[in-house]
Amino acid sequence: MTYNSDVMANLLRGLGFPYVIVAPGSSFRGLHESLVNHLGNEAPEMVLALHEEHAVAIAHGYARVTEQPLVVIVHCNVGVMHASMAVYNAWADRAPMMILGGTGPLDSERRRTPVDWLHAVADQGAILRNYVKWDDAPLSIKGAVESLLRGHQMTTAEPKAPVYITLDQRLQEDQHDAFAAPEVERFKAPTQPLPDAASLESAARLLAQAEFPVMLCGRVSRDLGDWQRRVALAEALGCVVFSDFKVAASFPTGHPLHGPDPSIVFTGPDGVELLKRADVILSLDWWDQATLFKQCWPDGRVPAKVIRCSLDAYLHRGWTRDHLGLSPVDIDIVGAPDKAVPVLLEKVQAFGGTALAERAAERRKAREAKGRHIARKNPLVNDPDAIGLWDIGAALESALAGSEFSLVRAPLGWQASSLPIAHPLDYLGADGAAGIGGAPGMSVGAALALKGTGRIPVAVFGDGEFLMAPTALWTASSIDAPMLVIIANNRGYYIDEQHQAVTSATRNRSSETAGVGQRMDNPEIDLVAMARAQGFEAPPPVKSVADLAGIVHAGIEAVKQGKRVFVDVRIKPDYIGFPH
Repeated sequence: MTYNSDVMANLLRGLGFPYVIVAPGSSFRGLHESLVNHLGNEAPEMVLALHEEHAVAIAHGYARVTEQPLVVIVHCNVGVMHASMAVYNAWADRAPMMILGGTGPLDSERRRTPVDWLHAVADQGAILRNYVKWDDAPLSIKGAVESLLRGHQMTTAEPKAPVYITLDQRLQEDQHDAFAAPEVERFKAPTQPLPDAASLESAARLLAQAEFPVMLCGRVSRDLGDWQRRVALAEALGCVVFSDFKVAASFPTGHPLHGPDPSIVFTGPDGVELLKRADVILSLDWWDQATLFKQCWPDGRVPAKVIRCSLDAYLHRGWTRDHLGLSPVDIDIVGAPDKAVPVLLEKVQAFGGTALAERAAERRKAREAKGRHIARKNPLVNDPDAIGLWDIGAALESALAGSEFSLVRAPLGWQASSLPIAHPLDYLGADGAAGIGGAPGMSVGAALALKGTGRIPVAVFGDGEFLMAPTALWTASSIDAPMLVIIANNRGYYIDEQHQAVTSATRNRSSETAGVGQRMDNPEIDLVAMARAQGFEAPPPVKSVADLAGIVHAGIEAVKQGKRVFVDVRIKPDYIGFPH
């Protein structure tokens, strides 16, 4: 006889999960005990989070670096409810993870206490079903084995996304006669589908003949080889390249072919003008094509030929609108972008020949001659001692010179030119579904994935984001993961102040009240004390631009020594243009 939870634990090890992220709960006490005592808390190792939302966010951040899932275990229906916002962020960001939810006994005869009744629901997966890729609730140990195998297969298959499995508390704790363990290797995710050859050929001909091609680099892989092939395709075409700060780094921002600075929301006027010149647009799973096109062509008539390469339509559904707007496409290639790029590169070179090479060289020369407009100065010209987001980026660029880093989060209004991106891990993306409070956990998850790699995790986010999840940082201390956290602290929810100001102005009312219900300065919150309570080193708040560079440099040096550092930077809001 053996315990069912021992079999589950063995299978999680066999599937290769390095960590299990948990927020404690009695509904998975059986599996918890098996992971700790039967497996000895090794492969997978248990990581404690202090809130279910943090647990999911940590797995999300880990997936952004590795493109691989972790296991998250949450407690019953109440834990799933806590976790749900972070799950939606992960879903919108197409982040893989396997979430296991304990539940009170599904058989009413086995419920012993009122809590067993309160924590048992008829369909626990329904809480998340609209924003996970797949869910299940097995009723036997053999059913649980199949669920775990299928869940791992589903979350690691492209396009990736979270999956959810409900595990009955009594099912975990029951015993059964031993049976042969499955051969895990025979239940891997299928390989990525190859893009249609005929569509690729048509796309390559269009690109080779284009007068002003543009490449939109969206959701693509973290692989360095894929990154280099995207650069090679851009150089072969001499095309302008757009990248997007809503998702992870996709193209070097300092490259002469890179167009406008990437943005978390809208592209700027320079980007609009560039895109309007395009006669052929190659979209590599661009996250929000419809909004970008609407900025350029408000009437919806896109004159350029559009080539799209994406698998994302396989996850589109009716409940959520994370698929965003519908936009015109002339050649729709169903496939992973990084499977298409090397084929396109080979074919455009063959179709274009010497003429294309000459045109590409002329285009590159023109872009290099024009140069990239980088205003290396404090944009707050009326207050030269005030700190803006540009100053934080510039201080980081100086402090990180010669070091490998990952900007694991950046706030709204981040000025990408202040910290050039040159590697697929240099920037990891925004928050997925714009759900505030995810940044601390995601940053810790990225730091966990980067631990021991020599790459320095740097997170920059706002005070409002931090205050919704400050104890997520405790997990970084508990697992001894070095990282630097910089809080762009404007003492309020400034983006919402701007929304209120715009609304008031539209109604011809006073905007002086925009800060009501938004400001967090009466009393002022001691963020430094909160960070120190989580095990971080934290200097006093930085209030002058003259002090910023030295403190950021000292923080980077401390992280290189394996420490965790928190810097509260009192910024003056300077992200002009939000909201639109």
